[in-house]
This record gives sequence, structure tokens and C-alpha cells, in this order.
Amino acid sequence: MEDELQGYRGPARDLLQRAGVHVGDEVELALADGGAISGTLMPRYEHADDEHVAVKLRNGYNAGVAVSRISSVHVLGRARPEPTAAAQQVRRVKGDVIIIGTGGTIASRIDYRTGAVTPIFRPEDLYSRVPGLGEIANLETELLFNILSENMTPEHWAAIAERVGRAISEGYRGVVITHGTDTMHYTAAALSFALEGLPVPVVLVGAQRSSDRPSSDASSNLKGAVLAASRGDFSGVYVAMHRNLSDREIAIHRGVKVRKNHTSRRDAFESVNSRLAAVVDLSSMEVRKLTDLPPRGDPRSLKVKPRFDRRAFLLKYFPGMDGGVIDGLVDAGYRALILEGTGLGHVGAQVHGSIRRAVEKGVFVGMTSQCIWGSVRMTVYDTGRDLMRAGVVPLGDMLPEVALVKAMWLLGQGAGAEEMRSLMPSNMRGEISERRYIEDVRE
Repeated sequence: MEDELQGYRGPARDLLQRAGVHVGDEVELALADGGAISGTLMPRYEHADDEHVAVKLRNGYNAGVAVSRISSVHVLGRARPEPTAAAQQVRRVKGDVIIIGTGGTIASRIDYRTGAVTPIFRPEDLYSRVPGLGEIANLETELLFNILSENMTPEHWAAIAERVGRAISEGYRGVVITHGTDTMHYTAAALSFALEGLPVPVVLVGAQRSSDRPSSDASSNLKGAVLAASRGDFSGVYVAMHRNLSDREIAIHRGVKVRKNHTSRRDAFESVNSRLAAVVDLSSMEVRKLTDLPPRGDPRSLKVKPRFDRRAFLLKYFPGMDGGVIDGLVDAGYRALILEGTGLGHVGAQVHGSIRRAVEKGVFVGMTSQCIWGSVRMTVYDTGRDLMRAGVVPLGDMLPEVALVKAMWLLGQGAGAEEMRSLMPSNMRGEISERRYIEDVRE
């Protein structure tokens, strides 16, 4: 039987037992020096001290309160029980948003024996632990798989796309996908291409810190994603994460124009060469568009094209790189090579011969930039013009990761070398911006 006061020992456990409270209850801690602290009673680590009580405040932060400061403990509400089969059936019938779990920090919790973060949070747990989430929309949850985002593959992208397609045919008004942040922008790009004629919002959401951690962003990000999926008057694939370090606004980024630009900040994701699509204000619960977005449409317009071909490679150029790297990729059977060149789209002369050989063998070679902002412009210098004469195709301001995913998707649809040369630089899902817009967009 699970310990209802997990991790508590000594004076802290005695205090909570006398009050008859359990982990997960809403409690009020009356303080001996006046005032009170209210929140959800959290478990503690197995080896934590026995003189503090931990509660999660309504703003998402955790607070530890010394037992010596607490005069009494009052129960404000009991932990929400697991939904019954009947309740789940009602949600299944009435649900207008489905949360599809794929893993990541937002779907993780702390192992209170070891203190490690483990990816074992089910979507149902998220539903029950986020206060007010059920008031935003009728929700259904489903665990598709539970993996760390570095283990995502094109086959996982295909499975997610197929499940989203079924969800839309089942009548859901919006789809939320919980995902690890490290490769979430790859999956967002993959779904953007695989879901053609998408009639509803599909919102990927992650967290930089699990919901058990102090200053977690999991709860607020998930709320913002559900608000966007249920109330946003637009369609398409988006990523929902903190807009800044406060808990008030959640940024809604286009799935083909977003990138993770920080390892740990809650506002790690930024729209690149594009304005934010929308902002969710968690105070007013409003979804505000910041630019023109495609409207919601007829579910019958959706075409799911989930095939991806792994024979595309993203190669970052560095000074002194040997052309043998490119030769090896060509000889290994790769059909598309996305170069991350320097500046406006350059690579050293020592690899030009290998690039020409790749093109002659029918390999598509596209150029992106290692710079975060701006666009490839290969006509400015002789190097760029030489590469274009060799058959390299400039890809504008397309993010390298998006270009890789697009190449995999086009190959998966059976595109040959000439089709790749035509379709890769074309703007299919908003992945390429007009140059005048690029130069004006960065705040």
C-alpha cells in the first residue's frame, strides 16, 4: 500500500498525521507568527530532513515550511481520486481536446526515493495535478508512448501524425501533444509537413522543469497549450512554452519557425525570422493572435502523409572539414544533404569537389546558415555563386532542422532529385519567410 505521507518522518510526519492529511491534499498551514500558507501537500525525498513540510503554491512554486513555524494544519480539499471507468467514458464522449502523451520532462516526476527525475508521469496524472485544467475544456488523455525526446525517430513522428489524424476524424476540436523539449521543434516540423490541410490547432508542449520541481513551468505551459487548442480560432501546428520568465504569458510559436535556444530557461523557445503566432494570457485565459493565421477548417480536408525517409543528413560545416565526409555520406546511400554553412551560405573550397560529385550522383544538396537569424544569400560572394553553379540549392531562412525534416518528408513521398530541387526551396508550410520580413522581425 502506498504511503500517504511519502518521505515524511519525525516531527513533520507527526504533525501531518495529527491533522489527518495526505500527500496531494490541499492544505492551509497556519503560522505561529500570524498568517498562513496554502497549497498542495507534496511528498519529500527519502533522505530529506524531518523538520519541514513541503507544499506546492498556486503559482506553481514549491515552498518548504519549518515545523517550528506551523501552529496548525487544516485540510482545504482532498486529493483528487483517479477517475472511475464511468467518468472516463463521459470524458471520452464529451471531450473536445485530446492530450496525447509522448514523454519528456512535462510527463516526468521526481522519484522521491532517489531524487531523480523519471519519465513515468501518465497524461492522467497531469490532468489531475494541474489545478483548473479541466475547467478550460473537456479533456481526454492518451499515452501514445513514453520516451525521452532524444530517442524520437521519424517512425515516432509518423505514429504521432497518424494518431492526430484519427483524433481529428473522431471529432476533437484541438490536439495537445506533451513532448520532451530537446527535439520538440523537430517533431513540430514533421507534423507540419505530414498533416496537410490541418483543420484544427495541434499544439506541442513541454517543460524545462518537472511538475514536482520548484518554479516548474509544466502546469502553466500545459494550461496555455489546452487554451490554444480549445479556444484558438486558428489551425496548424504550434509549440507552446513560456514567453518570458514570468508565469503570466505562454508563447504560441509556428511549428516550422521555432527553435530551442537555451538549455534550461523557461523561455528557451523562440520564433526565428517570424513573429509569435499568438500569446495565451493565463490571467485572463485569453488567446490573442499576433499575426494572420489559417482559420479552422473542415475536418474532411485533412490528408495525413506520415512517411519519412531517413536518407537525409544535416551536416554542419567547420573550418578545415574534409570532403571525404561528404563522399562517405553519398557512398552510404544518402539522397539529400542539408549543409549548415557559414554566414550567407558558404563552405570551404576544399569540399566543393565532393559537393559537385554528390550532385552528379543525384543527391539533393541544400544550403542553410549556421546563423540563427537572417537568410542564406548565395549570390553576394563568389563562393556562394560557385556553389550554386555546382548545384547547391539555397533554402532562404529555413531553419536547418526544418530543412532536414522537410527533406526526409519529401523523400518519403517519393520525390526524386529534380522534384527536390523544385520543392525544397518552395514555401509549403510557412517555413520560408520573405526577405524584407526577416530583416524586420527580430525584437
